[in-house]
Amino acid sequence: MKEMYARLGVSEQVFACGERILEGLKDRFAQVDRVAEYNQAKVIAAMQKNRVSSACFAATTGYGYDDLGRDVLERVYADTFHTEAALVRPQITCGTHALTVALSANLLPGDELLSPVGRPYDTLEEVIGIRESSCSLKEYGVSYAQADLKPDGSFDYDAIRAAINEKTKLATIQRSKGYATRPTFSVRQIGELIAFLKSVKPDIICMVDNCYGEFTETIEPSDVGADLTVGSLIKNPGGGLAPIGGYICGRKDLVARCAYRLSAPGLGQEVGANLGQMPAFYQGFFLAPTVVAGALKGAIFAANLYERMGFRVVPDGAEPRHDIIQAVELGSREAMVAFCKGIQSAAPVESYVDPAPWAMPGYEDEVIMAAGTFVQGSSIELSADGPIRPPYAVYFQGGLTWYHAKLGILLSVQKLVEEGLAKIEEEK
Repeated sequence: MKEMYARLGVSEQVFACGERILEGLKDRFAQVDRVAEYNQAKVIAAMQKNRVSSACFAATTGYGYDDLGRDVLERVYADTFHTEAALVRPQITCGTHALTVALSANLLPGDELLSPVGRPYDTLEEVIGIRESSCSLKEYGVSYAQADLKPDGSFDYDAIRAAINEKTKLATIQRSKGYATRPTFSVRQIGELIAFLKSVKPDIICMVDNCYGEFTETIEPSDVGADLTVGSLIKNPGGGLAPIGGYICGRKDLVARCAYRLSAPGLGQEVGANLGQMPAFYQGFFLAPTVVAGALKGAIFAANLYERMGFRVVPDGAEPRHDIIQAVELGSREAMVAFCKGIQSAAPVESYVDPAPWAMPGYEDEVIMAAGTFVQGSSIELSADGPIRPPYAVYFQGGLTWYHAKLGILLSVQKLVEEGLAKIEEEK
């Protein structure tokens, strides 16, 4: 095994360090597998209940009227997430698009959007109008309020209560940390927040950005009161096979509005051809619990390895996991670049490319991304990225298999060691 890793560029010293870390992770990995087994059964039960058949895999074009595969898939998602309805479409291009559809559909001029969890992910800033942009919610007369988290990353309930007013229509809750080094929220914590929001204003719509969190626990935000749960198919639920797409699950009336916004008023879910994507959507969703388990193992391994090397990691090596993202504070631009070079060198696609920071659309700072993926931008596949700004944290995620995640992490360490930016302690 050492010889094989050496052929891929991992030194004996780095490999041995990784093996020492793995010795202490057997119980953690066993728990990840138990969660995956439960979620696999949940997905299968939803597919069987809705009588998925080979007829569901047929391609449709044009208007997409009477698309059996599309309609059954949406019932599968609704049953898996325990919601009244679901919108699952290749016409949704990414997670930001899915969130934009949900927000635009359910906020009207004069309404106010509340983020009770601090500043949202970078790409939503222009959607909301925090950074000026054409067609933002702000431009259409939707105002925005924000309650920051406490220094320890917990909810500031007093600030949230003070932020809610007669105009507050919808609260957006970002489950994962995004480009911040705050904790990711557990489903239980999200449920507590939703209960508080509704105790202050019973008719408030609670939407959860579920990106990176699907299938990391045995329950989802929709199980604890979320009115809308939103995500991307090129993240967890696509299982690495979906080439595009997003989902919105939730209350029937709210999902129907989302469908009208995605297509057109009066058309809604009745139109939207599947364009031959159904086999990938179904099989990807079927594989998702196992794929997510591999990514979780990679994140746990990365946290423990980098923590042992003296870096600050969020979450730390012992914390429970609620998403697949692992943040590592590297302290410098040079270290971020070296880390991402290591991840890229482990890729099955374009492993020979050196990632470099660039002005990526939707972001205020330069962003570096390492992603030699089969699907462009697929962050359930092995990838790492981050904005070039203090504390120079890189966000590692994905790996369609645990073994690929392991290789990428070891090569990220290897690059840092080779460039004199990190040291491996010898076993005593």
